[in-house]
Amino acid sequence: MHAWFESLLLLLALPRFGLATLFVVSFISATLVPLGSEPALYGLLRLNPELFWSAIFVATVGNTLGGMVDWWLGYGAHEVADKYSHSRSHLKALDFLQRLGPKACLLAWLPVVGDPLCAVAGWLRMPFWPCSLYMLIGKFLRYLVYTPLLLWVFPH
Repeated sequence: MHAWFESLLLLLALPRFGLATLFVVSFISATLVPLGSEPALYGLLRLNPELFWSAIFVATVGNTLGGMVDWWLGYGAHEVADKYSHSRSHLKALDFLQRLGPKACLLAWLPVVGDPLCAVAGWLRMPFWPCSLYMLIGKFLRYLVYTPLLLWVFPH
């Protein structure tokens, strides 16, 4: 098992497979797993600054696909969510999201609440493709703002 783990780490090591690693980390971090993709993006760009736009694109696509998985998880989670549907905060959150519609998925980039927001959008049966488009826009803008900021704050 130890050898398998080492070979997996070698396969995902930066910079040789940097964009693939970034995609996987970005995808997983958009699911309900508490993981951030920004450190992987930052590390890749520190080692390979010429990959800026490629890395932004790969991180955005991976993170958006992870958000789309969250949407589908939410879509199929009606029975579980119905148990909590009578709490006041739950009703307020649902009302807020229903008023915003798919545009609420622009907020999918937010820490802590962004990933569950995608699942709730699916649970509310908001249209998949408009939600995915707004997720894509929000996540792209996040990487476009955070990445230069990280590179500026933490220079070599």
